[in-house]
Amino acid sequence: MTLGYPGWRRMGLAFGLGLGVALGQAPLGWWPVAMVALVLLVVGVFRAENARQAAWLAWAGGVGHFGLSLSWIVSPFFVEPEVYGWMAPFALILMAAGMALFWAGAGAASRLTRHRGLGFAVALAGFEALRGVIFTGFPWAMLAHMWVDTPIAFLAAVIGVNGMNLMTLLVAASFTVVRKGAGWAAVAVVAACGAASLMQGMAEPGPERMVSLRLVQPAIAQDLKWDAEAARANFDRLLELTALAPVADLTIWPETAVPYLLDRQPEVGQMMAVATGGRALLVGYQRVEGPQGWNSLGLVGPDGTVTQSYDKAHLVPFGEYIPFGDFAYDWFGLQAFASQLGAAYSAGPGPAVMDLGPYGVILPLICYEAIFPAFVNAAPQRADWILQITNDAWFGTLTGPWQHVAQVRFRAIEQGLPVVRVANTGVTAVYDAHGRVVAELMFGKAGVLDIGSIPGALPPTIYSRWGEILFLLLLAGVAAGLVLFRKPKGA
Repeated sequence: MTLGYPGWRRMGLAFGLGLGVALGQAPLGWWPVAMVALVLLVVGVFRAENARQAAWLAWAGGVGHFGLSLSWIVSPFFVEPEVYGWMAPFALILMAAGMALFWAGAGAASRLTRHRGLGFAVALAGFEALRGVIFTGFPWAMLAHMWVDTPIAFLAAVIGVNGMNLMTLLVAASFTVVRKGAGWAAVAVVAACGAASLMQGMAEPGPERMVSLRLVQPAIAQDLKWDAEAARANFDRLLELTALAPVADLTIWPETAVPYLLDRQPEVGQMMAVATGGRALLVGYQRVEGPQGWNSLGLVGPDGTVTQSYDKAHLVPFGEYIPFGDFAYDWFGLQAFASQLGAAYSAGPGPAVMDLGPYGVILPLICYEAIFPAFVNAAPQRADWILQITNDAWFGTLTGPWQHVAQVRFRAIEQGLPVVRVANTGVTAVYDAHGRVVAELMFGKAGVLDIGSIPGALPPTIYSRWGEILFLLLLAGVAAGLVLFRKPKGA
């Protein structure tokens, strides 16, 4: 064996178990299968003969997990297949192999602790939290996301998704524990988490906000979204759906819905105001100042002008900006996939709220921003509800949009706030403060979702007050125990 390589047979088994773990992700949500696969993978890493073997096996499991979970990543490359299609397999392979390096690091680090199984659980929870922030972060396909449709999801209101990752991994690693004391400790942890989840799930939200709301889903194919010849037809579709009688008090369009620049074509805003009958309209649009452009959300007033705006702050690497963008564009001609303004969008100043008067104070999130718990938690004040506008046509139709939705639902649980989600092709929906579906529009079909009220909010959650502090305390406490306590017999 070279470099501690465990052999193709064991690597293949670990890869297959990683595929099984991925089956817990949306839209399948097969969490029993995922948990069995996770237990077996943790046991396999636990039984590795040395740190190098543990790293190889954990990496193979990670490649399987991310290779299947992130298979939607090829979709953007086929919007213009003649130009970018050849990149698709390389993007998926490199993404899966790169994300799996965090798992490999956890496998190697597990040998620094007194118990290799529990050590792997703690290390992987830590490395997954790091994956969510390093190099701008990518906290997609977290293990905790498998619990989104179960009561266990309510635990996110206490310890967040990272804390739930830790608890999930500790449960899986408990099957490697020989000592009865450690086993009972694992049972106690699970019981405490179950009690916290139950208590959060029983909490009653405040009163609903009585306002008629219209969510417009135009279902415009991505390859036609920026087609100059299709622009007027796309815009007319949005206007027609908005003007359906009876017109709502507040209408919302998805991300980058307007195919024109509002500041340069004021007649466009006036047409929008006519469609709403002078009522409030929130739209995703592109804002321009000199050489810079932003992916923005704007509130259009009765006269067709934008009275408030929010600029997307957390941009998608390679999608909305290119790292070292000026150099990459000047020397290699590289520009971001999604940007329609030069080589890239500019980033806004950070999370903010918008006061919509009778419609409440909202926390606006544009697409990708909703996958970051800490970003959402950094809002300058507590909102009445969260609004996410997005264009998930980039993510395909099989898995990407549904995984995106699962993460949005966790933001509702973490904050104890209802979420209104408006997407170009779907999923367009309303979720209550427990992350449960209140109303949903059929995926991929043009139409509107009309609701007569916005669900009420819960009191501020523990996570919304403390953020990641409780998770970090738990992680540090368990890690310290593994390092300081004597090695159990048989470990």
